[in-house]
Amino acid sequence: MPDVRLASSQGKWILLTTVLGSSMALLDSTVVNVALPRIGDDLGASLAALQWTVNAYMVTLAGLILLGGSLGDHYGRRKIFVLGVIWFAAGSLLCGLAPNAGILIAARALQGVGGALLTPGSLAIIQASFHPDDRSRAVGLWSGFGGIGAAVGPFLGGWLVAGPGWRWVFLLNVPLALLCVPVALRHVPESADGGRHARFDVLGAALGALALALLTYALIEARAGALTVALTAAAGLAAAVAFVLVERRRPDPMLPLGVFASRQFSAVNLVTLCVYAAFGGFFFLTALQLQVVAGYSPLKAGTALLPTTALMLLLSSRSGALADRTGPRLPLTVGPLLCAAAMLLMLRVGKGASYPADVLPAVLVMGAGMVTLVAPLTATVLASVDASRAGLASGVNNAAARAAGLVAVAALPLLAGMGPDAYRVPSAFDAAFRRAMPICAGVLVAGSLLAFALVRRPPPGCRRPDCRTHGNVTAPPLEGERRGQPS
Repeated sequence: MPDVRLASSQGKWILLTTVLGSSMALLDSTVVNVALPRIGDDLGASLAALQWTVNAYMVTLAGLILLGGSLGDHYGRRKIFVLGVIWFAAGSLLCGLAPNAGILIAARALQGVGGALLTPGSLAIIQASFHPDDRSRAVGLWSGFGGIGAAVGPFLGGWLVAGPGWRWVFLLNVPLALLCVPVALRHVPESADGGRHARFDVLGAALGALALALLTYALIEARAGALTVALTAAAGLAAAVAFVLVERRRPDPMLPLGVFASRQFSAVNLVTLCVYAAFGGFFFLTALQLQVVAGYSPLKAGTALLPTTALMLLLSSRSGALADRTGPRLPLTVGPLLCAAAMLLMLRVGKGASYPADVLPAVLVMGAGMVTLVAPLTATVLASVDASRAGLASGVNNAAARAAGLVAVAALPLLAGMGPDAYRVPSAFDAAFRRAMPICAGVLVAGSLLAFALVRRPPPGCRRPDCRTHGNVTAPPLEGERRGQPS
């Protein structure tokens, strides 16, 4: 039984290294959007290259994150976590030194592999290390510090872009890794469940990542209308079908399709796809709109959305407790509608937009909507399956959220009619932004209708102590699958 106490010196070091590791991946998810205009100007990149700067990371992360959790369970969570941190730092160094957009995109894909190795291990190490009496508080502190990191991320990114330069958005991860790795090796006890995994679903992971990459490419390049785009889309669909067939037939699949036998689990993941697709498109385009059209500096643009995350950090636990009393259907119906209203309010943000009059109302309504829905969404996912599959449920929901975000970043500029150089022409970008926000709002309304029609009150009891306090805007929390219980 894990016996590390939170008050001990070792417990504090474990909490520090897991927060540092998860913060590396979290910061990269929140600060890069702020840096995109400067990256484009410095490297002469097209809008498609900026989309790939975001999505190359998300493709490998979303495609491999379930496999990363399995590797940690088998070979040791500390070992895979440390490997992920080192890999992520190496990818970050390559990003910071990239001389052109092509190398930057390739380095971002490498970063995603590192993220897939370290992200599942961060929370799983806490679950496997701390004494049961301290575990809930340790997870709560981990979630709280993660929320602070999410709040600070855009501000820090804006400060780095405006000061030392956009390359430091990536280079900052290197000193964090140099601190994180020695602490993990010295203080984190190794834990593993090797008996459950004699083989790994490498084929399934490869097919999943390939399908995401091909479909993303087809969406980003669709405006070119070339034959290669149609062939790539067909190949992506074929890879997706092959992924489902492989997962259905393998005795030890990365994604056991039987988990979707729960109607509640399937319904909440459909809501997740709608919600995080809208969030992904919103945060990608809003960071550009504030700088390209409204004329905000990177620092001001990074700070502009700070109230959203601050509201989530302060109020998510109360929202989770309220959802326990009312059931998830009400918050999962109302929350997306509030977020949809916020995206329509963003249509007020144009040239010379006033922050108090134009930006802040949308940001506050967005924060209220996210507070209402995000923690209950996570709690409902975990409550919709047997406790022995809570880790798997969390992993699937996390991967679904990230996949939805990357598809949105790929598809939304196409649907809004953005040309390859739209972000260099304020009037053109503004017109496309005004077409994109109603699309995002419509996706959220669809998520609200799905929640109203399909989500029901689950059995009482939260599957994990952080599920009611989740305050991260990029994806639900994630841990390895719990072992020792039949699944």
